[in-house]
Amino acid sequence: MMKAFNSTIIVVFVVILLSGCNAKREAKKISFTGEAQGTYYAITYYDSENRDFSPDIDSLLKAFDQSVSLWVDESIISRVNRDDTTVVLDDIFKYNFYLSKEISALSDGYFDFTVSPLVEAWGFSFKQKQKLNPVQIDSLRQLVDFRKVQIAKGKVVKEDPRMRFDFNAIAQGYSVDLIAQFLSKKGIKNYVVDVGGEIYALGTKPGDEPWRVGVEHPAPDKDAERTIQLVVRLNGKGLATSGSYRKYYEEDGKRYSHFIDPKTGYPVQHNLLSVTVLAKNAAEADALATAFMVMGKEKSLNLLASIQDVEAFFIFWGDAGEYETYATPGFAALIEE
Repeated sequence: MMKAFNSTIIVVFVVILLSGCNAKREAKKISFTGEAQGTYYAITYYDSENRDFSPDIDSLLKAFDQSVSLWVDESIISRVNRDDTTVVLDDIFKYNFYLSKEISALSDGYFDFTVSPLVEAWGFSFKQKQKLNPVQIDSLRQLVDFRKVQIAKGKVVKEDPRMRFDFNAIAQGYSVDLIAQFLSKKGIKNYVVDVGGEIYALGTKPGDEPWRVGVEHPAPDKDAERTIQLVVRLNGKGLATSGSYRKYYEEDGKRYSHFIDPKTGYPVQHNLLSVTVLAKNAAEADALATAFMVMGKEKSLNLLASIQDVEAFFIFWGDAGEYETYATPGFAALIEE
């Protein structure tokens, strides 16, 4: 009897011990913010080991800027734009290059990462706006064509050395994906990564509560307070929003959007105010959101009909001069009531 009694005590003790261990290993919420790429980043994840990955992620983002930031004078992209043939391309640059080529082809050139000369000339970069005439614009357009650049034997090859790249419409999304990949490799299964509004979320919060992400309502002017149009549930998808209502300038009573149509050389003129895209990763969502803003709503919907696993939400001026919206069915299914 004593032997059985002792066994019972041992079993109970082990159960209590294991219960205590499980309690200690309950996932802890970890959140931190920082600055990168001229904007913010905000990361939240749950980890039973209570690990702080902020130093690792800060280092990752600094390395990212050294590759594809136009604001870093000695970054790889800056040296490529100066036609420095000695520059060594890294994996970050190559990924942005090849995905940019893919989206450029998919969108029939409405998205074109060689648009930098036109962006600069219209004053939407770190250079002063030029006084442009149709002849100058047509001349600059000859430097914009994603088909005229390649990577061969580890080097960028341009048909014209004056051609310059701009990954701004895709790189921020890819930085989100890199952080997400890092967290997943560390065994984190529930997280949300936000870099300047480009977002990727995986899993849920405790209690199977979904990650919820707000989509901004178009502002009447660039300095207006930000408000939320709607909220969507996000899990295993990248989300990016592009809009023409924050970044523009007015001259002689006319508003000039920062979205430049590579086919015409001029800022776009249509009724689309913003588009939010859901895709399998944030880089694709980022690039497609820009492509759709250049294409306009109707062309975008035609393209969307041919793409799998991509959803979108459009905000545009209606015929009555008021905001109207359209959500693809897959996007509408994720909107919070």
